[in-house]
Amino acid sequence: MRDIRVATAQFENRDNDKPFNLGRIDALTRQAVAQGAEIVSFHEGCIPGYTWLQPLTKEQLLEVAEVVPDGPSVARLIEIARHHQVVVMAGLIERDAEDRIYNCYVTVGPDGYLTKFRKLHPFVNPHLSAGDEYKVIDLLGCKVGFLICYDNNLPENVRLTAMLGAEIIFMPHVTCCLPSVMPGRGTVDRELWEQRERDPARLRQQFHGPKGRQWLMRWLPTRAYENGVYAVFSNPIGWDYDTVKPGLAMILDPFGEVVIESPALGDDVVVGLLTPEKLAQSSGQRYLKARRPELYEKLVEPQESVTLPGWSMERVDE
Repeated sequence: MRDIRVATAQFENRDNDKPFNLGRIDALTRQAVAQGAEIVSFHEGCIPGYTWLQPLTKEQLLEVAEVVPDGPSVARLIEIARHHQVVVMAGLIERDAEDRIYNCYVTVGPDGYLTKFRKLHPFVNPHLSAGDEYKVIDLLGCKVGFLICYDNNLPENVRLTAMLGAEIIFMPHVTCCLPSVMPGRGTVDRELWEQRERDPARLRQQFHGPKGRQWLMRWLPTRAYENGVYAVFSNPIGWDYDTVKPGLAMILDPFGEVVIESPALGDDVVVGLLTPEKLAQSSGQRYLKARRPELYEKLVEPQESVTLPGWSMERVDE
């Protein structure tokens, strides 16, 4: 790995409005490049919007989905990357030749399409298929991996991505401020969002409390720390179909410390400097070498995998 400046963004996407959302991606990419970013990352499903997909039939989902890399949204992302001379990462819904549908995260650069990652644990709609592989690529002198939202809730996924050589893991999300049985968790009143300029303190308390940042900080720094990797978290902000999302875009280092995060109550992009020396110094890199795989037979016993986000069952968060 080398020194690299990475950006993570948050914005209020519009449901089923790809031109608008791609316009926001373009504008925030411009801001990130002005701050020296070499990679700009956006949240899960940010191109079509995400949460609104819940009630769609398969036929309706197929209308939203696009082929990758030959669809129009990837073409537009490449235009953005070429115009700003930067790598851009963004989420969309993919369809394959057999009409299987995936929650997909795409990476493009000035010279064109680079790679895609399919979410391993999709759940927002029953017609989504699960991805079946981890993805780690060489990118701008760094080893980069990808995991989407729920994928990061399973320690095994982050561990395996790190074991495949990832130094930086991009973790696009749509999360926080969801119904939950956990103490202090739950949704945020839309009125607080609408009145954010008049009463920012009250909204900030909601976003930074157990509904948002405090919950993230229970586990997100751990994923970075226990594997000795940089974690790049992106998330929407504002009204998202039926709930308010808090943004909280941030980058964590291999010690689990915050490199940079957004304090904004609105669209924003933050840029952090990621440096190689922390990788070698991190506890997580030592832990990877200390593993005892001969003891892990139970870990790899076959089982029926069921992805159960709590909010889809009595609206309880994952």
